[in-house]
Amino acid sequence: MNDDSQILIARLLTHQHLRRDDKLVKRVLSDELFRAEVDARLLATGLKLLDNVYADHVTLALHRAIEPKIFGARDVWQNNNFGLSRDGVALLVVLWAQIILPKRERQETHQHADDEQNDMFGIEKPLPRAEDTSIGIAYKALLADFGDKLGKKTRLDMNLGILAKLGFIERRGDVIVEGPLLDLMMDTDQLKERIINGALADVFKRSPAQIIPVPRRTPPIAANDDEPAAEQGADDAQDDAMPAFDIPPDAPADDTDLPTKD
Repeated sequence: MNDDSQILIARLLTHQHLRRDDKLVKRVLSDELFRAEVDARLLATGLKLLDNVYADHVTLALHRAIEPKIFGARDVWQNNNFGLSRDGVALLVVLWAQIILPKRERQETHQHADDEQNDMFGIEKPLPRAEDTSIGIAYKALLADFGDKLGKKTRLDMNLGILAKLGFIERRGDVIVEGPLLDLMMDTDQLKERIINGALADVFKRSPAQIIPVPRRTPPIAANDDEPAAEQGADDAQDDAMPAFDIPPDAPADDTDLPTKD
């Protein structure tokens, strides 16, 4: 039994997500044998490690094979196990479309959020981190565009608070920015065309005047197993862990469904 794999899984279950520059996360993403051991131990409990190169964090999600026994346990297939209402799920999809899709475009073109023009040599640079390319959405613009459809101000504020607590978004004054889970729990390949050319087509045709670049916070020092005292302080600041979710492709079609990574 590898103690490092046990520690990594326990920390992910406790904190719900870890940064990619964490010592053990960097190891599991680069060491094939260590990754195989972690994957095997997670599979035994119906879980899998979820990561992508566009996100600054990793997390855990249900394995595809176990989903029917979890989400299909009731008469109606559950669309998540975070306790989100339908308007909460709809708000999550809107925020993902408004924040993650432009961020992905910037990362693919190696453009930072505060760049005013494309760099002709930008593609030679490393893929920018999410912190350097992510954007903010003005709360007033969100309320004006979607308030009537998402329960008006009271429901919108309540659902924003829930999404912030779950780690999908962060509130920076009047600006809403990407949280650790927003780019991990949503499947861009399945959602992108459906959102841009379907549910939010009219929104993406507008000029993004209300999209605001937001300076990111200084990232915390990567956790080090040799410094348990410092890590304990970070542990105390974390919210209680919440279970991850993963939506199968054959779930009932609905604009509020949340397909996630395989």
